[in-house]
This record gives sequence, C-alpha cells and structure tokens, in this order.
Amino acid sequence: MKPISTPKNNVDKNMLGVFRYSRRAMSLVWQTSPALTIGLALATLIAGVLPAAMAYVGQLIVDAVLAAMETYKQSQTLHYQTALNYVILEAILVLIIAAAQRSLTAQKAILQGLLGQKVNLMILEKAQSLSLSHFEDSEFYDKLVRARREASSRPLALVNKTFGLIQNAISLSSFAVLLWQFSPWALVLLICGALPSFIAEAKFSGDAFLMFRWRSPEVRQQNYLETLLAREDNIKEVRLYQLGERFLQRYSAIFATLFKESKRLILRRESWGFALGVISTLVFYGAYGWIVSDTIVGAITLGQMTMYLLLFKQGQSAVSASLTAISGMYEDNLYLSNLYEFLEQETASSTSGLLAGPTPNDGIRFEKVSFQYPGSEKPALFDISLHIRPGHSLAIVGENGSGKTTLIKLLTRLYNPTEGRILLDGLDLLEWDETALLKRIGVIFQDFVRYQFIVGENIGAGDNDRFNDETGWQKAADLGKATDFISELENGYQTQLGRWFKGGQELSGGQWQKIALARAFMREDADILVLDEPTSAMDAQAEANIFQHFQEHTKTKMAILISHRFSTVRLAHEIVVMEHGQIKERGTHKALLAQQGQYAHLFTLQAEGYK
Repeated sequence: MKPISTPKNNVDKNMLGVFRYSRRAMSLVWQTSPALTIGLALATLIAGVLPAAMAYVGQLIVDAVLAAMETYKQSQTLHYQTALNYVILEAILVLIIAAAQRSLTAQKAILQGLLGQKVNLMILEKAQSLSLSHFEDSEFYDKLVRARREASSRPLALVNKTFGLIQNAISLSSFAVLLWQFSPWALVLLICGALPSFIAEAKFSGDAFLMFRWRSPEVRQQNYLETLLAREDNIKEVRLYQLGERFLQRYSAIFATLFKESKRLILRRESWGFALGVISTLVFYGAYGWIVSDTIVGAITLGQMTMYLLLFKQGQSAVSASLTAISGMYEDNLYLSNLYEFLEQETASSTSGLLAGPTPNDGIRFEKVSFQYPGSEKPALFDISLHIRPGHSLAIVGENGSGKTTLIKLLTRLYNPTEGRILLDGLDLLEWDETALLKRIGVIFQDFVRYQFIVGENIGAGDNDRFNDETGWQKAADLGKATDFISELENGYQTQLGRWFKGGQELSGGQWQKIALARAFMREDADILVLDEPTSAMDAQAEANIFQHFQEHTKTKMAILISHRFSTVRLAHEIVVMEHGQIKERGTHKALLAQQGQYAHLFTLQAEGYK
C-alpha cells in the first residue's frame, strides 16, 4: 500500500504546530460542560500537589520513628505521638488523593459521553450543509470516514492529556523543590532518563497516523462488504448468487493486509520502547545507588533517603508521563486534523434568498442549461431549453443515462447548472430562498428511501412541518392510493415497517412505491410534482390507474413524469425524448407518433410486447 502525498504534507504542517488544535479542543470541552471542565481542573490540581506532600510526610514519619526509638533507648519511655500524628496526616492525604482520582475518572467518563454526542452532532449537521456532489465524491467519503472513526474520543483525550501534563508539571515543581536540597544533578538525571522513550513515542505516533490516513479507502471497502453480508436488502441476492464466500474472502484479504501493517508497527513500537526503556531503568537505579551511598556515609538521614527515593521514582514517572502526554497530544492533534478538515469543508455561502419571483404563474423555464458532473469528461446535459406552465404536465423518456434524473437534480437544486439557468416564476433558482423553493417541490426519485419507521412517519416525511399530522397521513395516503393495503395492516398507520426493528413488517415493492407517492402528496403547498419512475414495481394496469388518479389531483400544478411505459407518458401534455443529455424530440403523443421518429419507434416496440 503506497503512501499518498497529501497526508504527509498535513503531518509536516502539524509537526510545525503540535498544539494546533489543543485550544480548539479545550474550547469544545468547555462548551460541552463548563462545570465538569472546572471540576477536572480542580481535581487535577489536587492530584498534582499532594504526592510531594505525601513524600515529605513519609520522611517526617521515618525520622519521627527513629527519634522516638532513640528517646526510648535513653529513658525507657516511648514518645510516639508525633509519629502517629504524621501517620494520621498521611492517611488523610491518601484519602484526598483517592477522592481526587475517583473524581477525575468519573468526570472524564461523563464528559466522554457528552462530548462524543456533541462531536457526532457536529459531523452530522455539517453533512446536512454539503451538496450532493460531496457525497458522490470518493475522496470526500474518505474524509468522512476519518472524521467519524475517532473524532468523538480524541478531543477529550487531548484535554485529558493536557490536564495530565498540568498535573505532572505541578507534581514535578513540588518534587524539584525537595530534590534540589539533595542535588541539582538529580533533576538533570530525572529529565534525561525519560527522553529516549519520548523520542520513540513521538516518532511512532506520526507513523501510526500516516497508516490511519492511508488505509481509509480499505476500511470503507470493509464497511461496504459488511453491509452486503449482513443487511436484509442485500442478503437475498448474495445468497441467491452464492457470493457470500467470495465477499468473505475479499473482506479477510483486506483485513490481512491492514493487520500485517499494524502488526509490524506494533512490534517496532514496543521493541524500541523496551530498548529505550532500559536507559530509563539504568538511570533510576544509578540514582538509587547514589542516594543509598549518601545515606550510608551519613550525608542524609534514613527518612530523607526514603523521601528522595520516592521523589525520584515518582518524579521519573511524572517526567515520563509528561513527555508521553506531549507525544500523545501531538498524535491527538493529528487525528483532530481529520475532524476539522471535514468540518471546514467548503459549503454554499448562503441558502437565503427571495421568496417569490417577478412573474407569478410563469412556471419553470430551462434556458440553454448544460451540466457536467465533477471529474467527468463529457456533459450529462447539453443545451436544454424547456417551459412547463402551471396546470401542464411534462413526460420525459429516454434510455438509461440519457440525463433524465440529472435534469431533476438540477430542478431540485441538488446541483447547479454548469451553463445556462433555470427560472421559477421568472427568478433564477440560485436566487430563491432554498427553504421556500423546496416547499414548492414534491419529488419521488426511483431510489426513494424506505424509512425504517412506522407507516405514518414514512408518509409524514414528505412534509417536515406536518411530520406527525395523522390527519395529513390519511389524506396523503388516499391520494397516493395506499389506503387499500394500510387498512389491512395490523396496526394501520402505527405499523413498524422494515426488518431492522422488532415487530417490523416488510412491504412489497409496489406497496413501498405507493407509500412514496403518498409522501409526495403530503406536501400540500407543492405546486411542482416530480415522479421519477415511481411505479416501476407495479403492473401496467396499476400504474395506469395511479397516473389517471394523479392527473385528476394535479390539474393546477406543474407535473414532471419520468417513465419507461409509454401507456403512461402518453397522458402528458408534452413529451420530451432525451438522448445523450440532449433533447432529440418533443411534442404531444399524437404529434410524436406522426413524426415517425425515435418515440414512435419505441412506442411501437413496447406496444408489440403487450400483444
């Protein structure tokens, strides 16, 4: 697996600013819960100061015991009250430290849950502001995968390491005051002994991050294979064509490749960590021997020896933890770059605009509209000009890939034209307020969503403002010809659909399409109705009945129909034949038959099939 250049550049950029995202992470945690953030700071302060105090009290205990024993030898009377007082004091300090540690653990766990939810919401809210082109871009999906994989844990991890660094810095400051009395060189040894491990950790953190970046496409492939092997809408075909073993092998092959790299990195990281850790161990025991020697020659007391050994051991751990925290903060900053790279993805500057056009009832106009998908070498639409007036219907026919659905995507502003413009009531769609525009459009795509909700909510999804309007559900279902089977369901409009949740009931393809049709009728204010192959799962007679019913209820609206069945499209006021992104023929059913062109040829072929 070859590295790509972009992640490397990003890593270099972050290496120049290790704490680039630390301030933003702290701000994010503060916004999540100011009270918990303050609580973390206080518990950190307590946990940082008290270890040195405990070490000092430990010295006082040993020296007080020795003094009491010396007094007892001289007067046969044991004066141990001072030593016991110090023992009680140390016990109190232990309890306070234990409480502070428990407090830190509890507050971190609570913050983890709150922060994870906040970051996930940030990611999902950002996704709602992006255009359709982002979701059809594989590189964007890699960004989304990287952002979601560890985004919920890294901000708090970074803050925890920051507080840990502060805690260790406080501890080291208090240790340094006491160790200085022994020798300034002890501080030098303390710091130098921990440096080798820090260097190794920093190096391997960068390597781990690069591997994380490079493998995003492979991880996405694994996730996709999981959906093929474990989703009810895929498993039927996978079983039928006996693809399970092949997909499992491909899944295992991807894992083997990723695991091989991970294993190599783990072994290198731990081997170097052990080798460099030997240096730290040698430094500690060198200092240990130094302190013991000074005690033997009488340079320091036994109590001081106990204190210095404890300080040096704890101090070395604190230095090592501090350097490890800095290394970890560097790693967390690298991973947070994924989150903010996604959150800072460019979006449309504004969705606000005008609420009405200058020429009401002018309808929809396509004026020399062309469109080319990003990364494509040829246009999907070229020089399209159309006019759809209120009360009129337009049918669009053509082979797959001729540009029919792309035209609808432009009308619904999922994409913007590359050239030309689309007007509604004389106003360019780009100048409309997006919310006002979309309220006027009811659309059913051929790949409509089958929500794993109850029947009523599946219909209510057509109008967010009336999502729970049960009266509206029933009216829309009647217009969509869905009441005939809904009334037969055990719980009616409260029936859970799909198999994802307990008690769910699956519908036939034709029933799902009626639900989707009802969803379009749910939007009562919509005067533009678009049906993109909405009845492909129905038989010809059922489809004819649906569209006859549809025409009766859309006499004052603009209707656009995409269908391969000519028995249906013949009912439209105007028919457009598309080929390779261009309009080849247009007219009424009768006029197009008279032209003896492509429409007449296709109509004749389909009519022959019904004989």
